[in-house]
Amino acid sequence: MPSRRTVLKSFAAAAALSLPRLSLAQVPGAHRFVLVVLRGGLDGLAAVPPVGDPQYGARRGALALSANEALPLDGFFALHPSLEKLHAAYARGEMLAIHATASPYRNRSHFDGQDLLENGTTRPHAATDGWLNRTVAALGGSGAAALAVGQTVPLVLRGDIAVANWAPSVLPTPDEAFFERLGDLYSNDPVFGPAFAEAMRTQDMGGAMDGRRPGRGAAAFGTMATVAGRMLSEPSGPRLAVMEMGGWDTHANQGTVRGRLANNLAGLDAGLDKLRLALGSAWPETVVVAVTEFGRTAAANGTGGTDHGTAGVALMVGGGVRGGRVVADWPGLASGDLHEGRDLRPTLDLRSVFKGILADHLSVGNAALDRSVFPDSGGARPMPGLVLP
Repeated sequence: MPSRRTVLKSFAAAAALSLPRLSLAQVPGAHRFVLVVLRGGLDGLAAVPPVGDPQYGARRGALALSANEALPLDGFFALHPSLEKLHAAYARGEMLAIHATASPYRNRSHFDGQDLLENGTTRPHAATDGWLNRTVAALGGSGAAALAVGQTVPLVLRGDIAVANWAPSVLPTPDEAFFERLGDLYSNDPVFGPAFAEAMRTQDMGGAMDGRRPGRGAAAFGTMATVAGRMLSEPSGPRLAVMEMGGWDTHANQGTVRGRLANNLAGLDAGLDKLRLALGSAWPETVVVAVTEFGRTAAANGTGGTDHGTAGVALMVGGGVRGGRVVADWPGLASGDLHEGRDLRPTLDLRSVFKGILADHLSVGNAALDRSVFPDSGGARPMPGLVLP
């Protein structure tokens, strides 16, 4: 079977896209919401280090940031030095970190963790649509326009409601439906069907983990952010958008103030600021949240990196964010406080974060949040006070 790269080259001319003129229904209200999915497992203890925890230095070892290296926040938490623009947003009251948070997932598989993060249920592969598509439905269907910025529409935006999709022309990517049709063609073949599905799944996920898949690395993120901001800034444009960034699976040579993770954080930081600039006068009405499928181990491994963990950090930024603070029910880093003796223990449910934003920023009703957007999630109450009234 030819590789996906070979197939992509064959369809490059047909796949080239230019900035579209979107024709979308006017959305009531001016509020915008952007979800950024950080694929691969961001190390939350590196991005927002708890420098005030007495166990922090010993637990992190060579990966610990000193008080002189980190950017101070509230005296207990700090920011990685690559996140300078987010630090400035924090000072303006436009950036909020939510720490020790996780989805209901606990088994440390990228594939299943991302699926559950996006499908909005309590089990991987329990739904074929995503919670943000169901949000669009709750907001009135096609009247609440949504945009996927990237080569494909991620699971979180897939579902009954049609959404817009844009990718830059420099990424020679055919429509993802082409590969879906190939999958359908082979679906009943007992040999080729499972092999094709697993090959596509592994290649897609693997490329996203380390940022190799075109359009999902730090270099492309800034371009994506600028385009997303311009589209969202249009009075008749979309109000919801999803972007993705890979490269967070730092098993080896993670680094501290320099290195692989620092470079990726700098790309995220620059991209989020480009989103702010492109949104212009719409920025005060915007909430952006960057999340990942799970955090990473509290201690370094033997190759200077970290392995798949559990709790991590969610980053919120925007003119509509009630920021200038860190929200955390901090569990501590002592051995007895860790999840299974190795991971930061989750104390806040990511669904509560999402529900708080959707309820207070987009006016999605509690009944819809509990029953359709996040099915059977009555125990995860919407987190109040994340956004400005």
